Amino acid sequence: MTQLSFRELFFFSSAVLLFLNSCDKPFKDNDYTAYFGGEVSNPKTSYVLLYKDSTLIDTIPLDKNNRFYKKFDSLTPGLYTFKHDPEYQYVYFDKNDSLMVRVNANDFDNSVVFCGRGEEKNNFLMELYLKNEKDRSGMYEIFDYDLNKFEKNIDSSYTSAKQFAATHKQEQQWSDDFDAYVQASVDFPYYAKKEIYPQAHKIRTGKNILNKLPKDFYGFRKKINFNDDQITNYSPFVRYLTVMLNNIAASETVAGQNSSDAALELNIRKLNIADSLFTSQKIKNSVLNNIAFMYLLEDQHIQNNKKFLDRFYTLSTDNKEEKEIRKIGDAVQLLKAGNRLPDIMLFNDKDEKVAANSLFKKKTVVFFWTEKAKSHIISAHKIAKNLAKKYPNVAFIAINLDDDQQEWKTELANYNFEQVQEYRVADFEALKAKWVITKIHRTLVINADGTIANAFTNLFDVKFEDNLK
Repeated sequence: MTQLSFRELFFFSSAVLLFLNSCDKPFKDNDYTAYFGGEVSNPKTSYVLLYKDSTLIDTIPLDKNNRFYKKFDSLTPGLYTFKHDPEYQYVYFDKNDSLMVRVNANDFDNSVVFCGRGEEKNNFLMELYLKNEKDRSGMYEIFDYDLNKFEKNIDSSYTSAKQFAATHKQEQQWSDDFDAYVQASVDFPYYAKKEIYPQAHKIRTGKNILNKLPKDFYGFRKKINFNDDQITNYSPFVRYLTVMLNNIAASETVAGQNSSDAALELNIRKLNIADSLFTSQKIKNSVLNNIAFMYLLEDQHIQNNKKFLDRFYTLSTDNKEEKEIRKIGDAVQLLKAGNRLPDIMLFNDKDEKVAANSLFKKKTVVFFWTEKAKSHIISAHKIAKNLAKKYPNVAFIAINLDDDQQEWKTELANYNFEQVQEYRVADFEALKAKWVITKIHRTLVINADGTIANAFTNLFDVKFEDNLK
């Protein structure tokens, strides 16, 4: 937490008084007036966007002091998203709420603070979000645990989270509508761990424990309303759906298939499961789009891609997403083995720009990290260091995905990353578009001549070494 200057503190206090005055104002039953404002330190753009689901409600400009303010004559109560590119967070409005938010764009999530009418529930939702993010960034090791130890670990944290939420609910007496998001924030991260466990355990340890799971291991699925429009776009629900579909489809995989055909059948099964599971076309389209997006990142078999997309277009009714899905498919095709890797610019620790393709003098492994996933930083570099000793003719390059050069160098100084070349991406959007990087675990293997050996592998895969032999 940073120290506020007197000027900032004065503004913050004055704005709070302004909003508190609006809080005291009586509102009629048919009056849905609401207020949203705040201040963005170290802004990246000149505006703040407010969304309801995927619909843009308003673009609110920042003034010369990086503050914004908007009165809404009629704002439907519910969960909204405020975005200051490239970051976003949730904000919940009850009837006639008057909310101000203060955020530092250099440390977006950790700096969000609400005040005004509706502050308590929003600050609580942020606190819950940060707890979940901390838990997610450090949870990789639990998938190594045996079943008993794994269940004991996640059951303990789940019980604590439920008690934490129940205590605040009793204190704040929030609405049932808001409570749905709190419960989703508590339940779905727990459910997701159980869905991830069998596949992650097999990848990390080589042991298949699927047949050892108790019959009621997935009993919680019966309690989930998969067609609840209220939480369709809420990130804990979306993340859970992704891992659940993957787990169900993977459990039906037939042994002996080649990897491309297996990937095709796995993802067509996901499409079919989604088609049967969801009666809400809105939710179904959202899930189908996500499956298509992820499949196109994993598979580079042109014929199989066509078979998959034929099935996808049969089930989906979202015509707007078709263009985006095709665009991703085209980008993936450029990353086929044997092609040259599209060039992007990087920064070295001397603040010099370097072309990525100029670094490939011998066979090279490229992996990624961000300071937001501490556990991944250590685990990925540890694997790379061990592999570098075993394969001295292979280079290892780590690319940081964060946007602050000085913070990246400070982070590097905290570690001793031997035998790994460290760079930071100059333009993440270019990296994402050209290399289709959407997952922190993505790893690329580049041949000595600069052509692609494998652009869609994973440093943590137990068979990853096959790429280096």
